[in-house]
Amino acid sequence: MVGMPQTPEQDLTAALASAAREIEEFVAAAGWDQPTQVFALVPTRILLTAEPGLADQLDPDSALTPIAQESLPADDLAEALARIEWPEQVAGCALVQEIVVLPPEAEAELPDDAEAARQAAAEHPERQEARLVAAVLRDGGEACVMRLRAEGDEQGERIEDRSLAPNLIIALHATFAE
Repeated sequence: MVGMPQTPEQDLTAALASAAREIEEFVAAAGWDQPTQVFALVPTRILLTAEPGLADQLDPDSALTPIAQESLPADDLAEALARIEWPEQVAGCALVQEIVVLPPEAEAELPDDAEAARQAAAEHPERQEARLVAAVLRDGGEACVMRLRAEGDEQGERIEDRSLAPNLIIALHATFAE
């Protein structure tokens, strides 16, 4: 209904895509060739209640505040994600990683072996490098943002579609499983 106030859960779901964009822009400021990184997504009101001294550093109108965690090893991301546990104050999480995107016909021709497939993708003449941000909420919200790498200093195209990384979304949701 028009004019009905949103519940806190609806506010967080609406803020998730915005948080994913904010994270992509934050990581982009450091340039390309960055390590895989995880962010905790904490409701801003909870963070301000716990740490009132942060009031001048946080946007009180933003429902979620991303908090950078340590970088993750790129060699076994699934294992690293399986070890993550979040405290109850964390409403969601996001992962940023640089990936190689191939046209569908080239992807279909990749070898079955994971390492051989990675090598073939990295050497493929039609490959495109990209930065992918996948974000989830503890209660089920999902968002993905991908920025294609452009030549030189130009900003590449940004694509937003929660279906960009279904396996990564599943793995991020699993970090909240009890």
